[in-house]
Amino acid sequence: MKLLINGTWHSNYVDSGDLQAERNRIRNQYFRNWITADGSSGYKAAPGRYHLYVSYACPYAHRTILIRKLKQLENVISMSVLNPDWGYLQGWVFGDWAEATIDDVNGHDYLYQIYQQAKPDFTGKVTVPVLWDKQENTIVNYESAEIMRMLATEFNAFSDGSLDFYPPALQVEIDQLNTFIGDRINDGVYRAGFASTQEAYDTATDALFDALDNLEHRLTHQPYLIGDRLTEADLRLFTTLVRFDIAYYTALRCNVRRLSDYPNLWNYTRRIYQLPGVAETVKFDHIKRHYFDTYEGVINRRIIPKGPVVDFGLVPKVTAIAA
Repeated sequence: MKLLINGTWHSNYVDSGDLQAERNRIRNQYFRNWITADGSSGYKAAPGRYHLYVSYACPYAHRTILIRKLKQLENVISMSVLNPDWGYLQGWVFGDWAEATIDDVNGHDYLYQIYQQAKPDFTGKVTVPVLWDKQENTIVNYESAEIMRMLATEFNAFSDGSLDFYPPALQVEIDQLNTFIGDRINDGVYRAGFASTQEAYDTATDALFDALDNLEHRLTHQPYLIGDRLTEADLRLFTTLVRFDIAYYTALRCNVRRLSDYPNLWNYTRRIYQLPGVAETVKFDHIKRHYFDTYEGVINRRIIPKGPVVDFGLVPKVTAIAA
């Protein structure tokens, strides 16, 4: 495991129950601030003040990239892109890859140095995305769902305010969908891929594909998860689905069915991909490089995948071989 412990970087640390508990405590205690339009939170939405650290490879960071693009916030919130490789001993590294960048805000080489700068004694995994405050010189937030919501709702004075991905009338339904999608699909692919036993893998895979079946049915007569309205829930689902066939199907053994085997989900994903600006946020070379690099978490290669299901009885039976 790669992580910081009391501010010191470790590239190959054996996890423990006590360490997990400490990470969870810190995760819920630090870097969970909120930017507001009026500044009542202490962090006021303003052009040029905030910076995103992201990876095109990570679906959680991709959410924030996508919202930034759709809300036309590129000139309001700056962004640095990390190398997709995960095999480096230093974890997330800046630059040295097509469309990866340097850290032109703080001048660091590695993402863990951003965490050290914000909290010198930080303990925990070093993850993307990170929303940085240039004025206060610290991390505002590192939870992708919260960053996504802030960018979508608190920067309307500087963005396309007509695009509302979290309208009041739909918020209860969006929150319900977010919970279902987050647990069963966004996290579900990793629960399957990171399983350490056959039983855990089988349970996770069954739950994942049951959820995909559920959404396939939901999309039978509507273009988006809530009728004809594109919402936050769609964007949170999209970043997992767009990675499914090229990464999760093979690298994480989520191979009972491909996304392209689901007619409604396949068309749905293509529909979102073809919306103006969306394709520019999807970097398949970064995604492939990341998941087929030395990927931390896939710890038991002896687990037998559930799929693919192959039917060799689909063509007429041949009774003789031609000479």
